[in-house]
Amino acid sequence: MDWLSFDFWVNSWQHYPLWLMFISAFLSATVLPGNSEVVFVTLAISKLTFHSLFSAEVLGLVFIATLGNGLGSLTTYGIGRWFPKFESQNDRTLWVMEKLRRYGAVALLLSWLPIVGDLFCAVAGWLRLNFIASCLFIFIGKLVRYVVLLFLSAPFLL
Repeated sequence: MDWLSFDFWVNSWQHYPLWLMFISAFLSATVLPGNSEVVFVTLAISKLTFHSLFSAEVLGLVFIATLGNGLGSLTTYGIGRWFPKFESQNDRTLWVMEKLRRYGAVALLLSWLPIVGDLFCAVAGWLRLNFIASCLFIFIGKLVRYVVLLFLSAPFLL
């Protein structure tokens, strides 16, 4: 049970930061907690200290975070496809269903939003929105999210 120790996680953070970023981003895009923003900003600041904004290390971090978060959202989309048909009375669910029916997969650009973003992905799967279009808009939204976080974390270096 070495993975339960504090030392294990400190060493992992130092030796495998991109794996931790991927796992955190993936979990953040599901109903599980992941706190990918905190992990991303911490890693971005440490990478920006030694590398330029457009270096391979920084762009790799953005790529891994986007990939993990996007795949987590696609997992939620897939889970939504398994849901049986039902009539929801929940105001939040009804609002998301109305937006997705109205705007289609383009609404998944907002899949990065807290709370409703996961719901957007699950309902998109439940509504059987086009998978390719859903992938495209989910990944674009996630990429924009991490690029914005990257530029917001840059002032901490001054």
